[in-house]
Amino acid sequence: MGRYQNWCNEHDLITLDDIDANAVSDFASSLFPSLSAASAARTVVSVRGFHKFCVLEDWTVSNPAVDVHPVSIPRRLPKAMPYESVLLLIEGTDVSDLPHRDRAIMELLYGTGMRISELTNLSIDDIDPDSGTVIVTGKGNKQRLIPVGTYAIEAIKKYVEGERYELVGKGSGSHKLFLNRRGKPISRQSAWECVSQAALRAGIPGVSPHSLRHSYATHLLERGADVRTVQELLGHSSVTTTQVYTLVSVDTLREIYASSHPRAN
Repeated sequence: MGRYQNWCNEHDLITLDDIDANAVSDFASSLFPSLSAASAARTVVSVRGFHKFCVLEDWTVSNPAVDVHPVSIPRRLPKAMPYESVLLLIEGTDVSDLPHRDRAIMELLYGTGMRISELTNLSIDDIDPDSGTVIVTGKGNKQRLIPVGTYAIEAIKKYVEGERYELVGKGSGSHKLFLNRRGKPISRQSAWECVSQAALRAGIPGVSPHSLRHSYATHLLERGADVRTVQELLGHSSVTTTQVYTLVSVDTLREIYASSHPRAN
């Protein structure tokens, strides 16, 4: 609030009654470019809170900041990794305690663009290796059928026939695809840790599961995939709006995926 007070003093706004909506708006505008959008937004929120408090305490009768709102902060997406970095990340699973499981996790995250929560909710029956598809249950319990590349399918087969077969005996026979060392369904945190450890071994900082999702979408678009198709593959809520104009069949999705994604074949 010190910045706001100094600004008011510089503009001869000594008392609360001297400050009107234009003054608050001018102050908000003065925050740029000296502050980032996030910092400016926090400052405006503080000013709004201050004037609301003043009204509640009967220090003044009107709130000049009631119609002054902070600027919307653009959503930050993680930077897409170069394909070579993705390869290093996947190869970074080879020395983990459960290398086949962790590689299958990494191949699926990058090979399908699914969310980490969608991955941990996968059942073994959701994967159809013969057709090369996976049923993904996304937000709002909405399901989508998307293609899976051969790299991911092969990684899953090795995991299911090896490590998972042994892990099932330690637990209660869970139908979930990915299990922890005790044979129980892997948690979101454990899957996140799998990605983090692979990134650490590969020497790639700032990697999260969403980095793979964003890289998946970016690499598809860079190689010629249509934006609407990528939205369909990712399961974005905006697809509901666009699908009335573009009806994309599973076969079409598979063809575009096969020709666009670097690890589809």
